[in-house]
Order: sequence, then structure tokens, then C-alpha cells
Amino acid sequence: MTLLIFDCDGVLVDSEVIAHQTLLDALAPLGLTIPLEDSFALFSGRSLKDTRAIIEQRLGHPLPADFLEQSRRLLFEQFRQSLTPVAGVVDAISALPYARCVASSSSFDRLRLALDVTGLVPLFGAHVFSVTQVLLGKPAPDLFLFAAKQMGAKPAHCIVIEDSALGVEAGRTAGMPVIGFAGASHATDALADKLLAAGATQVIRTMRDLPRCVAALKVPE
Repeated sequence: MTLLIFDCDGVLVDSEVIAHQTLLDALAPLGLTIPLEDSFALFSGRSLKDTRAIIEQRLGHPLPADFLEQSRRLLFEQFRQSLTPVAGVVDAISALPYARCVASSSSFDRLRLALDVTGLVPLFGAHVFSVTQVLLGKPAPDLFLFAAKQMGAKPAHCIVIEDSALGVEAGRTAGMPVIGFAGASHATDALADKLLAAGATQVIRTMRDLPRCVAALKVPE
């Protein structure tokens, strides 16, 4: 059984600029200013728990008790207004005759909203997994191994599609080949280089190339 495991943010939905800018806007009144490019390097692929730890370390004190809830509300408003699927992702997935699922560092409520407003829910149904279901987030392999187990697939029969170096590392540690994706609005040449350096088998810039890359990997059925 070949299983395709998709990250969500920056792979299925073009959310990274929205999410990072919303977070930075919320942090600025607390006295913490981080350039958007640095935010991608610091937080991309990380769980909320790990992101919070980094922020509090930089602040030198805990975040206000209501910070995460307020940030969540603002982000969800932005998603409802502006979130779009990654260009070409529906056609690419529809052209791949394999089992598929989502495995993301986001919470379930964020995942459900993102997939709902972009119309991607029918592509995955209930096969959506969150870092909240495992002990350790990326770059640990826990989430991808959990998703594979839930889907009844061996790790060697899985292909991960990721847009973060941490996610690539997690997939490789899980024993899965990883296709890096650097085609969403936050992607740069530097991101593509980071994905390759982290161990991505290939990096694609457009979802049109995904079916070809999956076929080239020749993963066991």
C-alpha cells in the first residue's frame, strides 16, 4: 500500500504568510519584533507548544494568559477571509491513485477550518492527523509514524510531501522518502535549498510536478 502523507500549511493551503504575519502582529505590542523571514526560519513546521517555548524564551517571561486564544481568533478570521488552496493541488492529488492523509503540526480546529474554507475536505475525509495526537512534534518522526500506523501502511511504503526542513527531517527519520514543496507564497530559493539539505529526495516548485515525482520514487505497493 502506497500512502501519501501531506503536510497542510504551505503544502495544501497557502497559509504560511497569513499565519506568521498574524503571529508577529500579535507579538509586537509585547515588545517582541521578529522579521517575517526570521519567523519562517524559527517557527515553520513547529507545533504550537514548541513555538510558544521559543517565544517565551525570547521574551524572557511567559506569554499573557489570553495571548494564544486571541491569536487563534485573529488567525481564524484571516483564514475565513483570505485562505486559498495551493495552486494546482486539487488536480495533482486527484491524479494520484493512492491512499492519502494529512499530518500537520497544527491543531485539529485549525486543520478543519483550513481544509473547509479551501474546499479540500472531500480529498481527505477523516484521514487528518494532528501533532496533538503524539508526544513529540517535528523534527521527531512521531507524527508521520502515527499517521502511517493509523492508515495501515508501512513507513517504507509512505511518501511525505513537506515544505519545512523540520518536516523533511521528520519524514526521513521515520524512514520515508520526502518530496519537498517550495511553491507557496512564502517559498524562496533559500527554502528549496534548505529542503534539499534536510534530505528531501526532490524539491518541486509547482504541484503539477507532484504526480511525476511520486511515480519516479517507485515506492512499493
